[in-house]
Amino acid sequence: MNDWPDGWSGDRGNANGNGRGYGRGSSGAPPEGARVMRHVQRPAPPQHGGVPPQQSRGYDEGYDQQAYDSGYNTGQVYGGQGGNGGQGGDGVPPQGQPYPGHAPNWRRRLKIGSLTLVVVLLAVTIGTYFWADSKLKREVDLSKVIERPGAGEGTNYLIVGSDSRDGMSAEEKKKLHTGSAEGKRTDSMMILHDGSNGPTLISLPRDSDVEIPSFVGSESGKTFPAKGRHTKLNAAYAEDGPELLVRTVEHNTGLRIDHYVEIGFAGFANIVDAIGGVEIDIPKAFKDKNSGADFQAGKQTLDGEQSLAFVRTRYAFAGSDLDRTKNQQKFLAALASQTATPGTILNPFKLYPTMGAGLDTLIVDEDMSLWSLGQMFFAMKGVTGGGGTSMNMPISGSSGGNLVWDKAKVKQLVQQLKNDEKVTVTSDR
Repeated sequence: MNDWPDGWSGDRGNANGNGRGYGRGSSGAPPEGARVMRHVQRPAPPQHGGVPPQQSRGYDEGYDQQAYDSGYNTGQVYGGQGGNGGQGGDGVPPQGQPYPGHAPNWRRRLKIGSLTLVVVLLAVTIGTYFWADSKLKREVDLSKVIERPGAGEGTNYLIVGSDSRDGMSAEEKKKLHTGSAEGKRTDSMMILHDGSNGPTLISLPRDSDVEIPSFVGSESGKTFPAKGRHTKLNAAYAEDGPELLVRTVEHNTGLRIDHYVEIGFAGFANIVDAIGGVEIDIPKAFKDKNSGADFQAGKQTLDGEQSLAFVRTRYAFAGSDLDRTKNQQKFLAALASQTATPGTILNPFKLYPTMGAGLDTLIVDEDMSLWSLGQMFFAMKGVTGGGGTSMNMPISGSSGGNLVWDKAKVKQLVQQLKNDEKVTVTSDR
């Protein structure tokens, strides 16, 4: 009886059995390179009940253990290491080779994580920039200012605190002691020079005696000739707004103003509250019912309402407006110093409310960028950092209740600022 399947013969040749085969009993030699391996029959695990499984009859039944084996039972291939990824039949890798598996590639993960972080930070930064830029109110057109002095070294900012009550409710006006006057006036004015010799902050008293020069109306476009009229500095703003104020400052100082920044009462108070208050040392107790100020001497943290009262107080001081300007300088430098900290800049729960509070009420010139605004802010911080100077505009006396500038000192001061030299001029008051 032939144990080969139908169509096969011992000679594995043609149908007549005349071909040269390589099966059992063939006189031909086996194919060259074939591997003869002992066939190992592993017993199957017993089924339930302990009955061994029936053994199937394979093609090698009836032959001895030296029969040809293809090698597929053990994963062997001709002349190869085996079909299990270079492992032997028992799953153990050859000596010196690592176990194949799914161990995490930490270097690749670190690269992907770092790239993702950079993309997220870039997206947040760009989004924040456009959000903040859209909030800036670029309403001041310095191109309307005529007969301007030549530009010098460094950058000059005219910083104005106005008594604007826009957007404030009756309750807020009462709380902040702002009154209910219509329109707006300048409550404080400062020139901040940012140069290579450190920042210089110069307060311009609102009662300064100045000449109103010729100017072009910001709304009408009409030219108003100079009449040699002298008045208080804050009257220029009240007469024709920021453009005439810039024109008046430039005419009376000879210093070109590069950027204009203005903030109202509400924005000022909201910024202070957003950062959690400003710590300041008050050397002497004072009280003023007009501004709502009531302070004891010593170091203390002021909230928005108290801060506004502190910088607006003038009637509590015998030195008219000069003492108030010193308080304003001191407070603004402290505000900038305590805002530009990692605790605020790196904390979105503080950064965004602070930026939002300031930008909502900030009015700047049309050419002001966020970069320039940031430089102004850090220059303000630098005033108290040891490398800056703060002073009042030099005063020589008074006339009709107006403070008269010391022309010689003002000229020297302006020349030093234009040349970006170290400021040596001092104010006696």
